Amino acid sequence: MTISSDTRVVVLHAEDAPMPGVASPGTHQRYRQPHLSLEERRLGQLADHNVRVEMMYAGVCGTDLHRVQTDSETGYVLTSAPASIPARGRILGHEGVGRVVETGNSVQYLRPGDVVAFESIHVCRQCRPCLRGNYNQCHEATLVGMQEEGLFGTIVDLPAALAHDVSAISDSDAGLRAAACLEPAGVALLACESLPIRAGDRVLVCGGGPIGIYCAMLCCLAFHASEVILIEPIAARRKVAQSWCTTFPDIHSWLEMDGMDIDVLIEASGSLDNVRLAFPRIAANGRVSLLARGGMPLHIDTVDHMITQAISIHGSRGHLGGLFPRVMDLYQAGLMPLDAIVTGVLPGIEALHAALLAPGDIAKNHCKVLARLGD
Repeated sequence: MTISSDTRVVVLHAEDAPMPGVASPGTHQRYRQPHLSLEERRLGQLADHNVRVEMMYAGVCGTDLHRVQTDSETGYVLTSAPASIPARGRILGHEGVGRVVETGNSVQYLRPGDVVAFESIHVCRQCRPCLRGNYNQCHEATLVGMQEEGLFGTIVDLPAALAHDVSAISDSDAGLRAAACLEPAGVALLACESLPIRAGDRVLVCGGGPIGIYCAMLCCLAFHASEVILIEPIAARRKVAQSWCTTFPDIHSWLEMDGMDIDVLIEASGSLDNVRLAFPRIAANGRVSLLARGGMPLHIDTVDHMITQAISIHGSRGHLGGLFPRVMDLYQAGLMPLDAIVTGVLPGIEALHAALLAPGDIAKNHCKVLARLGD
C-alpha cells in the first residue's frame, strides 16, 4: 500500500516565450525570466515501476546553475540542454543518492532500506539507437530534473530503472558523497574511453568543473597520461585539481609556451574558442571531445591542419551503458576518488534553495557542491 508523503522541493518557474524568428528554439531560446520557489507537495499513489526515495545528498550541476542564470541582454536562461518547464514548474536536480522507502508493485530488485543513486537519462529502449545499444543517444530520451521531475526534494519518486544500488560504497559519509557524484563521474569516464585516452598521452582539459576535473583525474590515475594541463580561471577549482594536473596556464600563456603538442583536448568549459585557439597545437592523430553545452557555434580556422594530421572531433553525452558500476569499482580501487572534488555541503533543502538564488557564488567559489537533504 502506498504511503502518502509530503515533500519539500526546489521548483524552477520560467516564462515560456520562444524567440521570434527562431524555427526550432533551444532551451536558451525559449525560457526567460526564471525564478525559484521552495514548495511543499503531496506525493500521491506510487507508480508501479517507480521507487519512492528519501534523499540523502543531491549534487548541484552547472546545468542547474545555468537554468537559473540568464543572458543579461535577453533574459533567456543560459543552458541549451534539453528542458521543459510546465506551468506548475519543474523540480530541479539530477545528481544524488537516497534511501528507498517504498517500491512500486512491479519493482522486484529493490526494497525499502536500499541506498540508491540515479542515472539522469530515461530512455525508451525501442528507437534505433537504443536497439543498437547506444542508450545515451536515445531519440525519445527525457532528462531527470530537466524534462522530468528531479531530485531536489526531501522525498522523490523516480523510475526504478534509473536507480543503482550503491550499498557497496555507502557505508560511510564519504561513500555517500561519492555516490552522489556518480552521474558526472560516469560522463567523464565515457568521454575518456570514447576518445580514447592512451598511456603516455599529453592531455589538455579546458574547464575545471566536476566533469573536467574527473576527466583530468581519470587521465592521470586510470589511463596514465604523461601530462595533464588544465585551463581553469577559478583558483578554488585549480586547487582541487592539483593532485592530477601538471600545469594550470590560461589558454594564451599555454600557447606561448615551448613544448610538445597535445594528443587530446577535452572541452568541458563551454568556451568553444579554446578549441579554435588550441587546434594548431594538436598532434597527429589527435582527438577532441566536446562535453559542455552552450548553444554556440564551433569555429575551426585550421581545417588543413585537421585533415593533414587526421584529427578527430566528437561530442560525448551521458553516462549510460554500465558506467556506474565501473565508476564504483574505480572508486574502490583508489583510481577515482569521487568525493575529493566536493568543496561545499549545504545543510538542508532551505540552504539549497537559498544557494541557487545566487548561482554565481557557487560557480566562483566551488567545484562540486552537495546538499545534505537527509540522514
